[in-house]
Amino acid sequence: MFLIAGSSSKREKLDFNQSVVCDNCGQYGRYNVIMEYTYLSLFFIPIFKWNKKYYVKSSCCGSIYSINKKTGDKIADGEKITLKDKDLHILKKGHSHSLKKCSDCSFETREDFQYCPKCGSKFK
Repeated sequence: MFLIAGSSSKREKLDFNQSVVCDNCGQYGRYNVIMEYTYLSLFFIPIFKWNKKYYVKSSCCGSIYSINKKTGDKIADGEKITLKDKDLHILKKGHSHSLKKCSDCSFETREDFQYCPKCGSKFK
């Protein structure tokens, strides 16, 4: 008899989107939930999953948060929930664009320009 079995890790994006104003960068964005797990396969068919972990990634700046397993399981089961700040534990802060103001013309922007798009002066 010939038997093919093995274990591996996988990441899966769950069907969850929540529009937010990001605490890190102040921009509008979405929270996307990702489930990471290890699984046992038999003849290339996943049989059993364990070691599930859930992460939230913001679409605006790329900040990554962890959420507890209970909340993640509810999202994976398709429940409509709203994530709150107390549910999120920061793992990695994404890039944030602070407000830049031109010293010559007082133009303000959040973009990462080296020169002012209005008057052409170099940002300091």
